[in-house]
Amino acid sequence: MAEQEDDFSSLPYPDRFVNKKWNVRKDAYEAAQKELDYADDESDPIFQTLSDPGLWKGAVADSNVIAQQSGISTLCAFLKNGPAQSGSRTRGSTVSTIIEKGLASTRAGTKQASVEALLLYVELDGKSDVIIEEFLPVLSHKQPKVIAASLSALNAIFHAYGVQIVDPKPVLKALPKVFGHADKNVRAEASSLVVELYRWLRDAMKKFFWDELKPVQQQDIDKLCQAASSDPPPKQERLLRSQQAAAAAAARAGDEAEDEEVADPQEAAAASVLAEIVDVYKKVPSDFHENVSSSKWAERKGALDGLLAVAKEDQIQEGPFDEIIQALAKCMKDSNISVVISAANCVEALARGLRKGFSKYRNRILTPMLERLKEKKQSVTDALGAALDAVFASSSLTDCLTEIVEFLGNKNPQVKLETLRFLTRCLRTTRDAPSKTETKSIADIVTKLLADTQEVTRSVAAEALGTLMKIMGEKAMAPYLEGIDDIKKAKIKESFDNAQVKAKNKPKPAAPPPQVAPPTQRKTTKKLAAGLKKATPQAPTPEVEKPPPPASLQPKPTSGKNIPSKINGPSSGLKAPSGGLGLQKKLAAPKGLPSQNVSSPKRNVVSPTYEEESAPAPKLGLGGRGLAGRPLGKPISAPSEPAPPPAPAGMSAVERAELEEVRGERDRLQKASEDLRSDKSKLASQINELQNQNAQLIEDHTRDVLSIKAKETQLVRARSDAESAEQTVQKQQREIERLKRELSRAVRASSPPPADLRDQIYHDTAMNGNAHGSHSSIDKYNNGMSSREIGYQRARNYMTSPSEEKENASLETGGTHKTIGSPPSGSFNSRTLSSEGRSERDALPAARGKGVPGGDVVTNGDGEPIESWKRAAEVTSQLKARIEQMKVSLLTRFHPF
Repeated sequence: MAEQEDDFSSLPYPDRFVNKKWNVRKDAYEAAQKELDYADDESDPIFQTLSDPGLWKGAVADSNVIAQQSGISTLCAFLKNGPAQSGSRTRGSTVSTIIEKGLASTRAGTKQASVEALLLYVELDGKSDVIIEEFLPVLSHKQPKVIAASLSALNAIFHAYGVQIVDPKPVLKALPKVFGHADKNVRAEASSLVVELYRWLRDAMKKFFWDELKPVQQQDIDKLCQAASSDPPPKQERLLRSQQAAAAAAARAGDEAEDEEVADPQEAAAASVLAEIVDVYKKVPSDFHENVSSSKWAERKGALDGLLAVAKEDQIQEGPFDEIIQALAKCMKDSNISVVISAANCVEALARGLRKGFSKYRNRILTPMLERLKEKKQSVTDALGAALDAVFASSSLTDCLTEIVEFLGNKNPQVKLETLRFLTRCLRTTRDAPSKTETKSIADIVTKLLADTQEVTRSVAAEALGTLMKIMGEKAMAPYLEGIDDIKKAKIKESFDNAQVKAKNKPKPAAPPPQVAPPTQRKTTKKLAAGLKKATPQAPTPEVEKPPPPASLQPKPTSGKNIPSKINGPSSGLKAPSGGLGLQKKLAAPKGLPSQNVSSPKRNVVSPTYEEESAPAPKLGLGGRGLAGRPLGKPISAPSEPAPPPAPAGMSAVERAELEEVRGERDRLQKASEDLRSDKSKLASQINELQNQNAQLIEDHTRDVLSIKAKETQLVRARSDAESAEQTVQKQQREIERLKRELSRAVRASSPPPADLRDQIYHDTAMNGNAHGSHSSIDKYNNGMSSREIGYQRARNYMTSPSEEKENASLETGGTHKTIGSPPSGSFNSRTLSSEGRSERDALPAARGKGVPGGDVVTNGDGEPIESWKRAAEVTSQLKARIEQMKVSLLTRFHPF
């Protein structure tokens, strides 16, 4: 057995991890865990050996519970000490198995190791949503103990990382189903999880699941939440791997970043966590731009109300809102205050929903809103103030300060007052303290407003200065309060005591300049003391920690005195080798500057400084040939150089020179930064002017387009009116032509009307030979009389009245009433009737021929003109009367009884 164990231990870890014997696997897990704990760094070969996800899948799902515990513990060591990519590589193979088998294990050590592994996965990746997605299906597991263990693990994850790292919305939506479970342990774990979430989210979480719980469950949870409400605000207890790196960097630079993170409020973060991102841009009405530019204020307000209805969301997805913001900026100049209020409400909703994404629209909307503050109605100023606060929340004080300072000098007192109030609110809510330049610009303009003519403006100015003093401190604000009377100072002090701000001025300590000195000193030593390479290593090594720091600072001024000669006379070192040796002794101290405790004790003992001071004099005297004589004046003035060093005592000349150089560089950088700020402000003003001009051009273009459309509409209406008029004229012309044709037809009628019933009757009787005829013909006539009369009457009615009357008029002319009449009593002679008919026919042409060509006037037989229409009506009536007389006379003849 011993030989077999030795053989197993000699096998590589991948083979031992999949061995059939559980004790071999257990030993392999434990050996790997020890090696992982002792690994020097992430590049250790053990991490590459165990990088296969399949190995860890088998380890966490080991069939033996003892080996399983060791396998999960080894996974924790691998995640804790391995590279950051180890979590993403193995997460898909292990998390689901850990949740189902590790958390529900009967061994406490396995449960604890499983929870630790899940926390490490969240720590490495920072993507908790992937881990939470693995938990959601398990909440519907068949075994209650698996569900209860999963809820307990979720509780631990939220407790360690908080809701800012782990998204609680999926878990909150799944709680109603868990509370309806039949197992009491599941419901108890669910209640504990709700209490933990309540610590972070408070009552904001109830909208996700509260209405689906039973009243009894609601009462129980309320009691638990009330007990937890008195607990201090929760904080993130465990940092992500990225946060740990940031904290380490902050620890090297200072503890300011950590303090700011601790000061962040959890309630605001909880509200942002529960917000769901909504794509508002797709919900904007399609006719918004058309209605918002309408000439009717009701349509403009309706368009803005429709936008506000869809924009009231906690978090809005970013989109191309440029045209909408431009339309809202234009509405700020509207003459109707209802439109202005609606536009301000839309700006507020979009700014609060888009949050930091709204900052890119700030330049377009901030100036129009500040200009509209001239409105004195409180409803308008309240709406604009809320919109301005929302815009500031999406940006920073530095971004908005240029516009604020500009409008603080506005001539309108209402604009000045409301802008000052807006500045005070910005100072209260900002989390970044203003810089010295910004503080000066704010203090200068607000101090002038302390002498304003309106008392309200003076009070708000004092409040603004007190709030600024709360941020910057009394000492920093003291120079700006000089020359202010005691009464105003008292008001500022009162505002300072009552002000509540979120930002504090924390001046950063200046970086020590000696850090720049060592590189320059090393360069000079390499150039001038190349022969000391063998001696210099011996100096620092043995005596690094022995001498005290004060002793090291004593020889530096002496060596510093000789540095100018070293720099100005590199050629002198080449002229005399002996002088070079002297320089080596002189430069030993500058080279030892990085380890100042090394060279100074030697020089204190040997005291080479006195020799070095005397050495330059003969050296400079010997080198007085040619141009070398010029430096003689500098050593003479050299004694005047020690005048500046008294301030930093114990500092060498090289360090002083570098300090002055750093200071000069700092001044140059400050001047450059001020120039850049001024250029930035100028460019910002130019951008605002160009934007205003662009807005004006867009407005003019819109107005021109609307006028063109109105004229096109008028033109279309005029065309339609012209077409209808043409149709009417054509209709009237057709009617006139028809009337002319009828009139001419009446005048041209040359032939007599068709033989009426009398001619037919007379013709029939003449053919029979006697007036009395047979009774059959008389009966036929009597029977057909009514039908013929009706047919004749229908024929008359079918004809148009003008033509009929004209034809009747032609019949009447020529004295036809004298020839046409009832036949004489006694015998009924057909000759008489035919002769009368001929006389009528002969008279008609004469009557027609004497008419006027136009047909408007005709003449009778005597040549007298008559009116056609009037005469036609009279002839028609007379003709009808005669026909009736003929009917009566015929009936009386054939039926006398």
